[in-house]
Amino acid sequence: MATTTPTPAPTVTWNIDPAHSSAEFKVKHMMISNVKGSFNGITGTLTEDPADPTRSQVEASIDISTLATGDAQRDAHLKSPDFFHHEQHPTMTFKSTKVEKKGEGEYSVIGDLTVHGATKPVTFAVEGPSAPGKDPWGNTRIGLSATTKINRKDFGLSWNAALETGGILVGEDVQITLEIQFIKA
Repeated sequence: MATTTPTPAPTVTWNIDPAHSSAEFKVKHMMISNVKGSFNGITGTLTEDPADPTRSQVEASIDISTLATGDAQRDAHLKSPDFFHHEQHPTMTFKSTKVEKKGEGEYSVIGDLTVHGATKPVTFAVEGPSAPGKDPWGNTRIGLSATTKINRKDFGLSWNAALETGGILVGEDVQITLEIQFIKA
């Protein structure tokens, strides 16, 4: 008796649309309020398994030189060797290693985040992807939102200054929020 191996369902490749995607962060400043910033220039792909989304994979890269906080002096300091050292580490990257379904349209995407030359596992809470839709030019698009929190010191971003009143100038925990739109390849 011959046995047949089931044919795996085809995957769908989606490319990140950098013009309609953003990466934002916030970190405590002087232990009293949050300072926000963003990155543009996000690139990457989602290889989606529509039959079993937990077998999907994502890879993304962000250009450090696109960092913007609304203050040119702060931006220059963040890009300097004190923090990101963008000349030596021009990108940060993420590559998923596991996807877990948490609920309807909710996933945990676990993977390796590389920042400033250091790679650490992180987990993103993901909402989406949305249902596919056509844009006016005939492209099929989907979108998702993702959040995580990291400790910047885990990635070698340890510069800080002590405050005269006690405490530190820059908090260690960084909240990251992604809004990503994909175009079907």
